[in-house]
Amino acid sequence: MTLPVIFLVIFVLGYLFAALCKLSIELNLLIATILTAIAAVCARVIPALDFFRHLVEGTFTYLDVLLLFVTGGIFMMILQEGGATDYIVHAVIKYTGKHRTIALLLLALLMLIPGALTGAGSISLLVLGAPVAAALSYLGVPSDRAAAMLFVLGGLSAAAPPVNIWAMITCAGTAIPYVGFELTLAIPIIGLAAFTALYLGRKTKTQPVQNSTQVPVASKKVHWWQILLPFLTFFGLIIAGRVWPFSMPALGLPLVFAISAVVAWLCFLQSVRIVSLCLTTIRRLLPLLAVIVLVGMIQQVLTATGVRGLISYAVLALPLVAIYVVLPFIIPFSEAVLTYGGAAVLGIPLAWFLDSVGQHATVVIAGLSLLWLLGDGLPPTALIGRLSMMATGYNGPYRRMLRAAIIPWIVITLVGISMVVFSRKFVFLVTWST
Repeated sequence: MTLPVIFLVIFVLGYLFAALCKLSIELNLLIATILTAIAAVCARVIPALDFFRHLVEGTFTYLDVLLLFVTGGIFMMILQEGGATDYIVHAVIKYTGKHRTIALLLLALLMLIPGALTGAGSISLLVLGAPVAAALSYLGVPSDRAAAMLFVLGGLSAAAPPVNIWAMITCAGTAIPYVGFELTLAIPIIGLAAFTALYLGRKTKTQPVQNSTQVPVASKKVHWWQILLPFLTFFGLIIAGRVWPFSMPALGLPLVFAISAVVAWLCFLQSVRIVSLCLTTIRRLLPLLAVIVLVGMIQQVLTATGVRGLISYAVLALPLVAIYVVLPFIIPFSEAVLTYGGAAVLGIPLAWFLDSVGQHATVVIAGLSLLWLLGDGLPPTALIGRLSMMATGYNGPYRRMLRAAIIPWIVITLVGISMVVFSRKFVFLVTWST
């Protein structure tokens, strides 16, 4: 037990040292992981010849997730570059701008789509953040509330099905099939998104559409079929695999996204410079891709050094009530510090333990996902929170933006904890999904 504790301390100190040097979150995690592996080699827990093997094997742990981010990101960026996103937001304001509730609900639904398809809330902010922020400004939503709304909706989009990276990482580490999450996640997330949009968009005055200069203008000529065809291709391939499971080859989501991206490119052939767009998309996604690579490396090293088992033991040693009490604090904090690494370090042992005491693992993981998304607004990373401020042009204190989001934060926390504590009551959602 002594050596895993020492390795854990080395990992934490290595991370803090890198953070004090004001390095990026990716370098912080890399330095902490390498120092832990070196310490394990010096203690002869890991053979010297296996030092690089563990690091390299770890980088390929989530190769499918990396491909998913890249292909999904390119698919969404093609639609943005082709003018589809501006066109849709403009249409929402044009036809529902005088009906505040409907406009807010439609904008919230739009914000969920990019992150739901790619698993990255940052994609929702990059693709739709600016036009939705302009639409919220048109609706009279103050900039701090607009930034708070985009932050919460961006986080919810990352947790929404069909792609939830926290759930995927936790399932991969616990040998739990990634099935049954569709309605288990979709129903609470759609409800929470609607509440967030209506609460943060309340008590504001709508300007006349014809007098507004803030509504995003569809600068490029776009037809509805150009928007529908790529999505019909995407969902058609997914549905075909379920309707004809023995006749349709298993394509996998990355390949489905790649095929859909080609269809989208053909729809916007004159508007999209595909090579330049792919390079730009990968450049924007690089920090996120680096974190996913490091999550696999961390999981490999912590497993080999016994730290992962130590954390699992620490979780098992806590009283069940104590776990429920600290979850709203430690889960968002783990996301703020380790990003997706929190799912590997805490999510896997929590899922194991709660499943062993009779909770339903799928519902538990879905509930934990609602808590993880909140961490994307907390320092030191605050990735989605910072992107939300950039999209809205909000230049005020960051704490003011978080203060505006406090009520949705509390409601999301209550829903997430309820799904964990009373997971057996929500099994019908898993049944409906499968």
